[in-house]
Amino acid sequence: MSEERRWQRIAPDVKLGQDVKISDFVNLYGCEIGDESQIGPFVEIQKGAIIGKRVKVQSHTFICEGVTIEDGAFISHGVIFINDKYPVSVLPPGTPLQERERIRVCRGASIGSNATILGNVTIGEKALVGAGSVVTHDVPPRVIVAGNPARILRYLDKETNEG
Repeated sequence: MSEERRWQRIAPDVKLGQDVKISDFVNLYGCEIGDESQIGPFVEIQKGAIIGKRVKVQSHTFICEGVTIEDGAFISHGVIFINDKYPVSVLPPGTPLQERERIRVCRGASIGSNATILGNVTIGEKALVGAGSVVTHDVPPRVIVAGNPARILRYLDKETNEG
């Protein structure tokens, strides 16, 4: 293993596009990462997660199974995706694992630092999720949401993408 990748855990089943930049202290397994994407330090991306092209994922972010992040999205520091409404430490013997809840982050959306995104949520194209928000419901395209739970603050202009 080269000195450059000494602190990376990238499983052999990870599909990496061209020119992907991966920082140290990452844990990637069973996921797909598109061309020219950037993965910051202390990021975990689990099996079945799909990261599009030119996506930037900042440090200390957790992307779980069932998450799809489309092209050109931005995921800031410390963002957590949650794919299970009723997590338990131990399942009783014979209990089947439930299918993980899906999360979709559409093209060009941005998620601010320390946001939490719950399962069965779609964040619309070019939407902006404010720092520290808890997203419990779908976010329409081209809006700014913030708070706990996240609520629409304003709509963005379709031409300039500004409020």
